[in-house]
Amino acid sequence: MVVLAVEVTLGVVFRFAGRSLIWYDEVASVLLAWVTFYGSALASVRRSHIGCPELVERMPWPARRAVSIAAQILVIAFFALLGGVGVWIAPILATDTLVSLPWIPMSVVQSVIPVSAALIIVAEVMHLIDLFNAKRPPPRAGGVALAEATQ
Repeated sequence: MVVLAVEVTLGVVFRFAGRSLIWYDEVASVLLAWVTFYGSALASVRRSHIGCPELVERMPWPARRAVSIAAQILVIAFFALLGGVGVWIAPILATDTLVSLPWIPMSVVQSVIPVSAALIIVAEVMHLIDLFNAKRPPPRAGGVALAEATQ
């Protein structure tokens, strides 16, 4: 995030000085995508993605647990598909490069997709294991609460 902010600031300063950096907007787009994907992986680890805790809290514990397990399985399946497509497309993009920085292959740029998908899958599998091990209802639903039920 800091690198992105510094890079965009440099781009603005150089443009104001009449010496635009030809690569800054393309690199900023790539950095923003990377921050988004890796930030999503971090949010998965911290259990801080958005949800519907009001609806789930009204369910009895067995239903709450079943819905949470089903949701985790769907999330894992989605990111397995996303990661698989990311791996599949990498060789296709191996000969393409960034327009303004031709020494950086697009496969490196696009590597964020399978890597972040794998990180998210690991985080979600860990949470799924916590859900399977949960024996009692958590004090509150959503996010970290279900993980707390196993402690």
